[in-house]
Amino acid sequence: MYKHILIATDGSELADRALDHGLALAKKVNAAVTVVTVTEQWSPFDMAAKAREGVAEPTRQYEKVAAKSADAILTSAEQHAREAGVDCDRVHIPDQNPADGIVAVAESKHCDLIVMASHGRRAVQRLLLGSHVSEVLARSAVPALVVR
Repeated sequence: MYKHILIATDGSELADRALDHGLALAKKVNAAVTVVTVTEQWSPFDMAAKAREGVAEPTRQYEKVAAKSADAILTSAEQHAREAGVDCDRVHIPDQNPADGIVAVAESKHCDLIVMASHGRRAVQRLLLGSHVSEVLARSAVPALVVR
């Protein structure tokens, strides 16, 4: 059925449920798995505020913190995969809109299913689905499984 499943995660509790669901599906259908996390671009307003506070090189500091956070998220996802008995590749896409990053990885890795949570860490920006989920559903030619 599915040969390569992309599982998007931001490390939140709901994303972990989607991760576990995607891993169970991958194990059942013997599909390859790629786990992706996307860190958004830094906000110029936040960086200006940091600079006013005296933070040296706020952009570099943000990128370092974002990379460390992404590594922790992906390491946790790998642990979930090991516990599920599934091998996975891990991908971090820095400085990008999450929906754009997810769709790009799904296409470049030739995934045939995207699994993601209905909402992420950000405040709910849509009535029924998170904004990034809505964007992925609207932009991707790859089918998506949304876990509530």
